[in-house]
Amino acid sequence: MNSPAGRVSAASRDPYLTLRRVERQQHLIERLHTSSSRLTLGRLANELGVTERTVARDVERLRHSGVPITVVPGRGGGVSIERATPSGRVELDLPEIAALMASLAALGPSASESAASAMRKLTAALRPG
Repeated sequence: MNSPAGRVSAASRDPYLTLRRVERQQHLIERLHTSSSRLTLGRLANELGVTERTVARDVERLRHSGVPITVVPGRGGGVSIERATPSGRVELDLPEIAALMASLAALGPSASESAASAMRKLTAALRPG
C-alpha cells in the first residue's frame, strides 16, 4: 500500500480522533438543524474549538454521506441544512438497528442527549412486543 490512494494517515486511524470527528459531525447536524439561517465556517469552528478547515472537511464528509447540507461560498455565505419535517416512521430491520447501536456504543451512548435518546429507542425496538 505504498500508493498515495492506498495510504491512510496515522491521524485518520486514531480511534480517539475518529470519535471526536463523529461527535463534531453530530453536533454540526444538530446545530445546523436548529439554526434559522446559514452559519459561517468560522462561527462553527469557534463553537467547536477547531479550525475552519476541519469544519469544511466535516461538512464535506457529511454531504458525501447524503446529509442535505448546502454550502454558499463567499461574502454572506455559509452552511445550512435543508429543514424537513420527518415524513413518518422509519422502519429498520435487525441488522440496521445493530449497526446503529454499534455506532452509538463506539461513540458513547450518552455522548449527547440525542445519542442517549436514540440508544433508548433502538434498545426498545429490540424488546419483544
